[in-house]
Amino acid sequence: MIPRLEWIICPICSNKTRLKMRNDTILKNFPLYCPKCKKESLIEVKNMKIKIIKEPDA
Repeated sequence: MIPRLEWIICPICSNKTRLKMRNDTILKNFPLYCPKCKKESLIEVKNMKIKIIKEPDA
């Protein structure tokens, strides 16, 4: 099986980030930084699906 590569897309501005994911990539509580909108968001990646983690307000 050939690993499929895709760019990780920023959940805020929908642009490509500097990171790629493969179909076997698993990330938990990953701080994703977007160079375009200059925002950081926590994400989880599993089976090429990106899920945004909402942080509770302090």
